[in-house]
Amino acid sequence: MAPRATWKGYVKIAELSFPIALYAGATTAERVSFHVINRKTGNRVHREYIDEETEEPVERDHQVKGYETGDNQYVVLDPDEIAEAVPESDKTIRIEAFIKCSNVDTVYFDRPYLLAPSGTVAEDSFSVLREGMRRKNVAALGRAVLFRRVRTLLLRPQESGLVANTLNFDYEIRQADEVFDDLPEIKIEGEMLDLARHIIKTMSGKFDPRDFDDRYDEALAELVKAKMEGRKIKAPKPVKEAKVVSLMDALRKSAKATGKPAEKKRPQKRKKTEPERRKAG
Repeated sequence: MAPRATWKGYVKIAELSFPIALYAGATTAERVSFHVINRKTGNRVHREYIDEETEEPVERDHQVKGYETGDNQYVVLDPDEIAEAVPESDKTIRIEAFIKCSNVDTVYFDRPYLLAPSGTVAEDSFSVLREGMRRKNVAALGRAVLFRRVRTLLLRPQESGLVANTLNFDYEIRQADEVFDDLPEIKIEGEMLDLARHIIKTMSGKFDPRDFDDRYDEALAELVKAKMEGRKIKAPKPVKEAKVVSLMDALRKSAKATGKPAEKKRPQKRKKTEPERRKAG
């Protein structure tokens, strides 16, 4: 069954506009999930909002948002007031610029979406945009109101469609110098640097998401299965950490452990000449 679009609208570039559909690019539906159960009765329990002073449950109609301005002082905002203040969506992703993907630090990446044309009428325009971006090796920066919030999106070609990532705003990103400014400047050179380069070279590879499994989720699934079958599950043995005498010793041991023996070249077979083939036949 085809996935359901989470948002439908238009992409607009200058005077060109065409309909598109946005699909969630990631889902947690396959993860092991739990309900909260009352151990005594075996029944599910539900979350309830309680007034912290009266300790009485608060009905949904009486629940409003409040911005704290002081100690137990709030500016109360009704849902209608919030709806009026939030910009209404015109269902349009406006492309504002084309940039190199490397211009955007990955710390700004938020949620991924898959973007496809909505209807056969949009396929030609969509394909022109995708192929133009692919051949120029660029991404598109766009802006739209998604789910009642103004969002910046980065669109990139992938296979026959586009991948769109919502981007975090600058104020949402913690500045690196808050953490890194206090780190000491240490100059690394000589054998220590050579060993580090050797380890990196011998362990070089390519990213394939299929190589990384969710061991936490797999362990939970196995635990649930074991309890259903009435058997005990053995807890995994903790990994013993090797004691390191010095950084240089650790690098030397790592280099030895990751070292790959040189592959012996197989001698190429000499092609037989026509007289030799006749003689062999």
